Amino acid sequence: MLEALALAKKAMQLGETPVGAVIVKKSTGEIIGRGYNLREGSRSALSHAEIIAIDQASRTLGGWRLLDSVIYVTLEPCPMCAGAIINARLDRVVFGAFDPKAGSFGSVVSLHQLPYNHKPEVVGGVLCEKSAELLKDFFSSLRSGKREKKTNREQSSN
Repeated sequence: MLEALALAKKAMQLGETPVGAVIVKKSTGEIIGRGYNLREGSRSALSHAEIIAIDQASRTLGGWRLLDSVIYVTLEPCPMCAGAIINARLDRVVFGAFDPKAGSFGSVVSLHQLPYNHKPEVVGGVLCEKSAELLKDFFSSLRSGKREKKTNREQSSN
């Protein structure tokens, strides 16, 4: 999870929502996939940390089935990412902060409890405070930046 947090910080430095993900092969402890949000830079709704990490892990292993693997992610996955995790056959999902607006492993919906052909084990709230603090700081700085721009526009029009 510490590696996922480091990736989330990297995303934040790029002006992206600070979410990081790491996939670890359980039998070896090797990191086989890493990702962080790149939606703004890539201009793609698909560029979530989990999707990038799953793609990298699939390329590392040479196949789409990520059996014997765990994904660590700083924010509870959204429906798209939860679906990708289920389809990739990841054994376990470990996430930090809960997402009351889009979380799909317990907060809004529990996709892993529906009758799909694969059901990963889910553990939430790991290093929750650190993950939530990154998100809070990021969105707070965005809001203050918008306020500064608005104040500058108001001053220019006077």
